[in-house]
Amino acid sequence: MAENCIFCRIVAGELPASMVYEDETVVAFKDIRPQAPVHVLVVPREHVDSIAHLDDSHAEMAGKTILAVEKVARAVGGLEEGYRVIINCGEAGGQTVPHLHLHLLGGRRFSEGMVRD
Repeated sequence: MAENCIFCRIVAGELPASMVYEDETVVAFKDIRPQAPVHVLVVPREHVDSIAHLDDSHAEMAGKTILAVEKVARAVGGLEEGYRVIINCGEAGGQTVPHLHLHLLGGRRFSEGMVRD
């Protein structure tokens, strides 16, 4: 647990959050400033500052965190037609909490302008 990390404190149960999913690797909870009808944060229990701080020792945790996204989507429900997953990295990349986390957004159609196949 990193000192003063709000997500570490949520993972530890020290701060309340609207949990939607938990397993041995991740917790997932509703974002307090949702950007879509469904906006859930998928947070690994292990503290890593950002995706830029991952190394080979984090491979299993990173893989399980990504695999948990579909489990979270099923737990939330209503996302059968699709959803968006975003990982911000660093302050310039829009990351406001220095703990690796994935944003699961859904419940509406997203524009195609930012990211396309």
